[in-house]
Amino acid sequence: MADDVKDALPPPPSSHSREGPGELKHNAIGFLDALVIGINSTSPAYSLAAVIGSVVALVGVYAPGVVLASFVPMLLIASAFFYLNRVDQDCGTTFSWVTRAMGPWAGWFGGWAIMMTGVLVVGSLADVAVGFGLLTVGLDSWASNDLVRQLLAVLVILVMTAICVIGTEASAHVQNVLILAQVASLLAFAVVAVYRVYAGTSSLGGIEPQIDWLNPFGEGGGALTAGLLLGVFMYWGWESAVNLTEEVKNSASAPGRAGIWSTVILLGTYLSVTIAVVAFAGPAYLAENASEEEFIFASLAGQVLGGWDWLVLLAVSTSALASTQTTIIPASRTGLSMARRGALPASLARIHPRFHTPHVSTWAVAIVAIVWYLVVSQISENALLDSLTALSLLIAFYYALTGIACAVYYRRHLTESVRNFLLIGVGPVIGAVLLLWLLVESVIDMSDPANSYSGVSWFGLGPPLVIGIFIVVAGLLIMLARRLTSDRFWHERPGVCDPDLARGTGSHSGPGTGTGSGSGAGADGNGSGGP
Repeated sequence: MADDVKDALPPPPSSHSREGPGELKHNAIGFLDALVIGINSTSPAYSLAAVIGSVVALVGVYAPGVVLASFVPMLLIASAFFYLNRVDQDCGTTFSWVTRAMGPWAGWFGGWAIMMTGVLVVGSLADVAVGFGLLTVGLDSWASNDLVRQLLAVLVILVMTAICVIGTEASAHVQNVLILAQVASLLAFAVVAVYRVYAGTSSLGGIEPQIDWLNPFGEGGGALTAGLLLGVFMYWGWESAVNLTEEVKNSASAPGRAGIWSTVILLGTYLSVTIAVVAFAGPAYLAENASEEEFIFASLAGQVLGGWDWLVLLAVSTSALASTQTTIIPASRTGLSMARRGALPASLARIHPRFHTPHVSTWAVAIVAIVWYLVVSQISENALLDSLTALSLLIAFYYALTGIACAVYYRRHLTESVRNFLLIGVGPVIGAVLLLWLLVESVIDMSDPANSYSGVSWFGLGPPLVIGIFIVVAGLLIMLARRLTSDRFWHERPGVCDPDLARGTGSHSGPGTGTGSGSGAGADGNGSGGP
């Protein structure tokens, strides 16, 4: 996939000026660390637990097929992340790339969407980590106490944020431990479940897996559409590995490869567990208990593992705990990138003099996420779930924007080879079109209050759509205010990929139109975009 692009572009040059003192720590972690962070950011055990019942309720035994189909747009967009990172190793990823390819207005909204996904989901992840952690150690009464759970969730966010600030290496070490506990528990659950199906000892009347379960169209196109909406959420988060690009060894290639391999590993994990769950429990049981969300795993764990059910509870807890930390990373790095380009206040671009991490933007994301979590939780638990549903709008938007930006930025080089045409042009565009289609379907679905968790009307619409509209309007107001107070970023102009970089024969000296400085510099041909 990377043969047509130079294998070893240098990291962002030190001449790239920052708003705050210092730089991110280059070469802090390696490919495997980035891969683990990419996988953990998706929160595999939690994501599976949260959506598997709903997917089975929609498509029955064809749930594995929907998992497989959901992988396709993710892989295509991962290709876009890979190739855009090869020519611009900027921790702002979508923000920086879309700005280069399509201009500052589109780029700003891409960055805003990434930051807001972190705000929406971090509190919920911490809540799940605490809830399942308490269940694991038998403190069920604490898990059901809203005040206790919320206080502990806030504490978890603060601790995980502190680890992010202390350093990328510390974050990687924590993630390595958490992924081992998570994957081992999931595999043990899947293996025992399938074994009991074939041994005829399933307590829920299991059925042996069939190859046609991999057919995503088994229940028809309408059911597939709804299932894909859930699948997008399930795979979301792998790009955290690319947000660390300025801190990863071989930054031009390793982060992009980590993102791609994250999606592939997730596919294997999701398929294995989904097949095992459907085979053991059967579609009827899963559909009847779909409203239990992630707690359906708590029920199935006891059925499959008996007294060892704590393994699965631990997997979901560690999954959400890991993702609490890693979800802060893309939001904070995007805030850093936007601030050093002048798109957000300069204070967010400050780098900690000792730890070389964006401590101001990291704590800012955490504090806003805590406030969102506590405020929405006071409305109702269902309102918190509705805010998670709104995530699909933001995810589909910025993924699609990245896919389009890839083809636009490389547009002069797409006909140079079949590889370029398919992997840099057609593939990302198809992925973007699929996600835009899902975005439209999401808006239609969310407009009906009956389709929300709350089941109530907010201004005549479903709560998730109202939340999505609120985020868009808030972003628009902040963007306009920033435009009026600081015009430096808004002078950037779209460009194209440098011919030498596209062919793998040049050095990483700036944007394609040629005179900006380094990673994150402007693509306007006169260097005005670089801070």
